Amino acid sequence: MTTNPPQIVFNHIVAFEVSKETLVVHTLPANEQCAIDNRPQAVRRLIKAEIKRNRNKQLGQMLVICEATGGYERHVLDAAVEMGVCVHRAHGTRVRHFGRYCGLLAKTDPIDARLLAQYGVKTEGVRLYSPPPPETAALRALHARRTEIQQMIIAETNRLDHAQHKSVLKSLKVHIASLKAALAAIETDIVQLVEESEILRKKVALMQTVIGIGPISAMVVLAYLPDIGRLTKGQAARLAGLAPINDDSGKKRGARHVEAGRTAIRRALYMAAVVALRANPILKAFADRLRGKGYPFKYVVTAVMRKLIVILNAVLRDGQSWKGAQIASA
Repeated sequence: MTTNPPQIVFNHIVAFEVSKETLVVHTLPANEQCAIDNRPQAVRRLIKAEIKRNRNKQLGQMLVICEATGGYERHVLDAAVEMGVCVHRAHGTRVRHFGRYCGLLAKTDPIDARLLAQYGVKTEGVRLYSPPPPETAALRALHARRTEIQQMIIAETNRLDHAQHKSVLKSLKVHIASLKAALAAIETDIVQLVEESEILRKKVALMQTVIGIGPISAMVVLAYLPDIGRLTKGQAARLAGLAPINDDSGKKRGARHVEAGRTAIRRALYMAAVVALRANPILKAFADRLRGKGYPFKYVVTAVMRKLIVILNAVLRDGQSWKGAQIASA
């Protein structure tokens, strides 16, 4: 989860270039670099030393910065939060574009660590990281595992069509059965988690008042967009990767497109939008207007997905059931 901090000038930067086993650390303004193990004790020891240096030399506001690296950055994030230091988890593509802007094409861990430190110094208004609530983190982990099991079931089921040997066929069927049992157990854990959390239970109930949103869609949105309900409609759409992006230049008027955002949310909202196109009178009328203008199906369903995420944000912001549900049932 992220928050919008006031404009802070960071003078002391501790940048971590993250890999599975090693962290390359570059500090500014000292312009020093070292490598440490990617272990909690080593990270805490280094940050503690930098806090002491900051205090002794009065360097000003301190920022720890690292890139999102598939979870390997967690020791850096956890240690910084635990020790009360501002920390930013940078988007890798943005850092790489910043490097190209600076004319830097070479890429090694030491170069990337220094680049990351410079990015922290020169980027204004960085969004500080704060850990998600425990129930949100648990929901995200359970959903990620549910998705992995579903993908394995699909892969193993597809292999059944080509299995000829009796032992292979038996092995596939046994594996599929065990995967389905594991999937059922994960889904039970998800339901139990929501039932035990009053906050999640209320949010899911409110979100399901929007016709087309089911329990799974609601849980996915809450897992990957925990700030929903505290965002503007533009922010909600952008974080979900559903905001229309212009491609205009001079007399050219390019087609609007979407990009980036959180893939899991788009996958969940796609099925919700397909349902809404048939069962939600308000969104169906909206989609029919777009079809009448000649827009293709993918454009229409993406527009409906954006409507859904904006509506969900408004429902949670106001803490009230979707008003369109009353109109639809009238």
